Amino acid sequence: ITEAVLVDEAGVKITAKSLEESFMGTELKILIENNSGKDLMFQTRDSSVNGYMIDTYFSADVTDGKKANESITIMSSELSACGISDIADIELYFYIATSEDWKTYLETEPIQIRTSIADTYQYTFDDSGEVVYDESGVKIVVKGLNENAFLGQEILVYIENNTDKGITIQPRDVSVNGFMIDGYLSADVAAGKRAVNSITFLSSELEDNDITSFETVELSFVAYNSKNYNQLFETDKINLTF
Repeated sequence: ITEAVLVDEAGVKITAKSLEESFMGTELKILIENNSGKDLMFQTRDSSVNGYMIDTYFSADVTDGKKANESITIMSSELSACGISDIADIELYFYIATSEDWKTYLETEPIQIRTSIADTYQYTFDDSGEVVYDESGVKIVVKGLNENAFLGQEILVYIENNTDKGITIQPRDVSVNGFMIDGYLSADVAAGKRAVNSITFLSSELEDNDITSFETVELSFVAYNSKNYNQLFETDKINLTF
């Protein structure tokens, strides 16, 4: 990347310095300068890479009048799950709060950092699988079953949000092989972005119901506005066979 000032307002300046590989993945190196008159805590929100929602790992406390060199970490495992081998752009916004009482000090607009390959990169999105919902600018695709997940078993899902608002997708009334089982998923997808995520079923809950393999799954998906949590829609019952 080219060194660039990302934020310069309200006594806060954040400069993107470089993009480097690390043992955990990729690190966006930044310099924070705090001349706000307050001790501040810095975090990132709604991060995406190449149009896919990707969690970034970053939290920094910077006292008034000080500077800090910090790293925003993008895990290689999350890039791999989205089929990303090369980073063309990173988009995020900074959430900044006062360290003493955690009151919001500044929330930036979304900021895009483009890399040297951005102008020639061919953006592709793998939406293959069983389309279970495709209405009003939102597409949900079930991509398959991962039986060897760390916590149990997972149903992989692809979510595409072509609306003008951020959404949160969660499952509801989930059953496996006719037994009610909790399926854990809460996927935040910003406007115009995509996400690859999974519904997780804990091994302990599957064992309690003597479930060793998935035959049928029934569920619906509920979408909420990510800002005010108002419900936007709920899908019809979806029946999946494995």
